Amino acid sequence: MRDSRPRTAPRVDVVWGPETPRFLFFTGKGGVGKTSLSCATAIALADQGKRTLVVSTDPASNLDQVLEAELGATATRIDGIERLWALNIDPRRAAAQYRERVVGPYRAVLPDAAVAEIEEQLSGACTVEIAAFDEFSRLMTDAEALTEFDHVVFDTAPTGHTLRLLRLPAAWKGYLESSSGDASCLGPMSGLEGQREQFASTLKALTDARLTRLVLVARPDLHSLTEAHRTSMEVAKLGVASQLLAVNGVLGPAEEGDATAQAMCRRQVAALERMPTDLRGLPYAEIPLSSVAPIGVRALRRLVRADASMPLRSTGAPEGWEDDGRQRLADIVNSLGVNAGLVMIMGKGGVGKTTMANRIALELASRGANVHLTTTDPAANLDPSLAAEHRHLRVSRIDPLVETERYRREVMEEAGSQLDEEARRLLEEDLHSPCTEEIAVFRAFARLVDEATDSVVVVDTAPTGHTILLLDATEAYHREVSRNRSSVPDEVKSLLPRLREGLFTRVIIVTLAEATPVQEATDLHEDLKRAGIVPYAWIINQSLAPLLIEHPVLKARRHNEFRYIRRVREIAPRVAIVPWRDTNGRE
Repeated sequence: MRDSRPRTAPRVDVVWGPETPRFLFFTGKGGVGKTSLSCATAIALADQGKRTLVVSTDPASNLDQVLEAELGATATRIDGIERLWALNIDPRRAAAQYRERVVGPYRAVLPDAAVAEIEEQLSGACTVEIAAFDEFSRLMTDAEALTEFDHVVFDTAPTGHTLRLLRLPAAWKGYLESSSGDASCLGPMSGLEGQREQFASTLKALTDARLTRLVLVARPDLHSLTEAHRTSMEVAKLGVASQLLAVNGVLGPAEEGDATAQAMCRRQVAALERMPTDLRGLPYAEIPLSSVAPIGVRALRRLVRADASMPLRSTGAPEGWEDDGRQRLADIVNSLGVNAGLVMIMGKGGVGKTTMANRIALELASRGANVHLTTTDPAANLDPSLAAEHRHLRVSRIDPLVETERYRREVMEEAGSQLDEEARRLLEEDLHSPCTEEIAVFRAFARLVDEATDSVVVVDTAPTGHTILLLDATEAYHREVSRNRSSVPDEVKSLLPRLREGLFTRVIIVTLAEATPVQEATDLHEDLKRAGIVPYAWIINQSLAPLLIEHPVLKARRHNEFRYIRRVREIAPRVAIVPWRDTNGRE
C-alpha cells in the first residue's frame, strides 16, 4: 500500500540526543505516550553520561508505573541507571506546603478569624495550580538544582492543563505587576511577592531556545495532530520557539487479508497526509507502535533505539473469555433509561471519552430521551452537527471565556453596586486574576447538573486529574464563590449531594485495555468511591480482543489486552467492550 510520510523520520535519540537543551517539555493530548517518551529520552540522556532528572507535573501522573519505581516529591535515583533520577510533583502536597508558607507568618500576628479567612482564600483549585507551578519553576531557577542536573525532562499534564501551566509565568508576573490590592484569590499579595524574581527567571528560561525545547507528542491520527498544532501555535505566541514533533505509535505496512491492520494503516497515512502545514516545518520523528506497553527500563530503552524491537508474545486468547460477563455498549445504554439525570463520561485523556459521549447521547436520543450533550474539557471535539441528526439532542460546550466574562459581570453588578469607587476598582482587579476562570467554569458545570432534573445531560468531562480536582473542589468553590457574592447559587449548594445520588448521577469510566489507562481508571474509580460517588459502568474502548487479527504487532497487543479485560471485570459493576473502529465506523 502507498505510504506517504511527511519526510524521512530520523531515530528518536538522534533528534533530541547530542544537542539537547537543559530543559525538555513533553506535551500533547492525553494518551499519546508523553510519559513513555519522556522517560525513554531521560534514559537515553543518562546512558550518554548526562545527569538527568525526569519530573511529572501531571495531577494524574503514572511516572511510578512506567519507571517501575516508588517516587515521591524528592528526586529518587532509578535502579539500574547510574545517572537518572525521577520525582512526582504532587499538586495537593505542593498546595498544602504553599498554603503554610503563605499563612505561617500571619499566625502569631493576626486574629484567628483573619488567619482562617486567608486559609479559606487558599482552598481553591487555583492554589493547587500555582503551587504545582511553583515547584516546577524552582527546578528551572534554583541554583542547586541547576548545578545537580545536566538535563531536566518534564512529563507535563495533558494539553489543556499544560497550556495553562505554560501561561502562568506571564500571567502571574503580569498579575503581580498590575495588582495594587493587599489580597488576591491566592491569599495575601505579600506571600507572592517573593516569587516575582523566580517567575521572571522561569519565563526567560522557557523562551530561550538554547535552554528549553518543547516536544509535541501526537499519535498518527487527525485529532491528535490537530491538538499538537493548536499547542504549537499557542506556545509559539508565548515565545517558546524551539519545538519538535514526535509521532508515536506508527504501525508498519499491513499484509493483504488483515482488514483491521489495513484500515489502521490507511487512517494513519491519511492523518499524516493532512498534517497541518505549520507542523511539517518542525523537526520530526516517528516512533513505531510497540507490541507491548513500554514499561520498565529495558522496554523504554528499546523505544528510542532503531536497532531493537519489542519481543512478541503468545497470541492465543483465553478460552471462554467472550462468555465471561461481556456486555455491549447498547446494554449499558439500555440500562440508563430515558428519564432525566446526569451521565458523566470520565477517564484518562485519549481513551475516547468524547467518542463514547457522542455515541451514548445519540443512542439515548434515539430512544426518545431529551438529551443535552456537553463538555467541560477545554480540548474536547464535540461535533455540533450531531444535533441535526435527532430532534431530541442538543449539543454545547462550556466556553471558559464566555463563562468568565459572565461571572465577572454578575459579581460586579451584585457585589460591586454596594461598594465605593476604590473598593469597586479592587474587586474588579481581583476578578481578573487567573483563578476567576476556574470559578466561572465550575459554576457552569453546576448549572449543567441542575439542568439534569428535566433532561438527560451527558457530560464529556476533562481528563482525569482535572476532573478529580473539580469534584474535590466543590466545597472550596462554595466558599470562594461566596467571598465575592452575597449568596451562593442553589445549584452550587446542591451539587455534591446530587453527584452522590446513584439514581441521579451515573458515572461511566472509559479506558483502553492497556496497563496505564486501566491503572489510572482504577485510581479514578477508587477516588470517586472515596468522594461518595459510585461508578455505574466501565467501557473498554478500541479493543482488538473481539477482532480477527493477523498483523504480528497487533496480534501481540490483542493477546496483551486479555489480562486487563479480566482486571476490569473484577472491579466494575458493568463492563462493555467496544471493538476498534476505522474512520468510517466499521468494526
